[in-house]
Amino acid sequence: MQTSNFTGRDDLPIHEDAPLSLPSRWKIAPSRRELLVLCVTMCVIFVAFIALFRNYAAAVDNFGDSSAYMALASAIRHWDFTGVVVKQFWGLPYAMAAISTITRVSDRTALLAISVIASFIAVALAWRLWDGWIAGFFAILNFDWLQRSYLGGSEPLFVALLFGSFLAVRKQHWLLAAVLASLATIVRPLGIFALLGIGIALLMRRDWRTLMAAILIGALIGGLYVIPMARHFGDPLANVNSYHSNAWQGGWLFGFPFYAIVKGTLTEPAPITNLVLSFGWIFLILAAIVIMVRSTEFRSYVRGHLVESIFLFPYLWTLYTYNYPHWARGNFARFAIPILPFALLALYRWIPKDRRVLWCVAVATSILAAASAIGINHVAQVVRHVL
Repeated sequence: MQTSNFTGRDDLPIHEDAPLSLPSRWKIAPSRRELLVLCVTMCVIFVAFIALFRNYAAAVDNFGDSSAYMALASAIRHWDFTGVVVKQFWGLPYAMAAISTITRVSDRTALLAISVIASFIAVALAWRLWDGWIAGFFAILNFDWLQRSYLGGSEPLFVALLFGSFLAVRKQHWLLAAVLASLATIVRPLGIFALLGIGIALLMRRDWRTLMAAILIGALIGGLYVIPMARHFGDPLANVNSYHSNAWQGGWLFGFPFYAIVKGTLTEPAPITNLVLSFGWIFLILAAIVIMVRSTEFRSYVRGHLVESIFLFPYLWTLYTYNYPHWARGNFARFAIPILPFALLALYRWIPKDRRVLWCVAVATSILAAASAIGINHVAQVVRHVL
């Protein structure tokens, strides 16, 4: 890898494979404003495509964990947890309940508002942390990211809080970073790696006062989160303990690398398109890992961004050791969302740095992600019926 003349965010080791000549208009990295326009355009295409084939509100209700999050938000607003199944983490439902209470909008509207706005914020933060190319391809490549941004999911809020924490660390705003990482952890539990990274970084700096304040912040947010669990379900770790299941091979949430991925592929039939997409992501992230290990410049990045690295490498380990065959392969792309910018950083020299490519891919993935969300077969049947 070659170090580029990129002069953006915090001396990042971004790479360049083009000669140092005046770039054409299309070769200039997208600005933050252009990325916002790109995201809005993708949202419009995605929603419009789904609306052509089915009721959009029904698509939201039936997608992923949306109905579960709406049920939790309603339970929180009424503070009545009768019949609630403790599985998903409650960070997103708490945010939904707050918005619904303040604005009087429905839980569905609150879910969509949080998901869309957090998605846009996450892309803007990726632009600030890395650069326009990484932020742009992060925004457009992953079907699961688009679906959970525009049909509802916890990933956009988690990533926005996580990237916000990284940026706060770079700006030396350690307590803000601790707040954001703690909030990210109650949205999706692997945010704990970022919180751990902040603690280790402060420990290495021997900044005892800030370290103690960060620990108190994490303990306060965590304590407020578990109190309702303890009171209403008799278990302060009800969320965590819900992940103990006979479905995990050997009873462990994480196991041997690739074991559950291979077993799930062999024992659970899937369409060839699904297999190609899943293994495409599996091998793409694996290729990025190889480059991360071999590249002296990425190792320099690791040394210069300790908190991000402490989050990255344990997270990569969980990706390949997740011990549930039913989900390990099929949800790999979804699980890979938070570390995609790091993979793009490792693969930077191979990213097509042309905004025409970026926009064309954005339109294509918006349509394909929408079709995937409502079912390719359903779309094909409707088209055949119309024709």
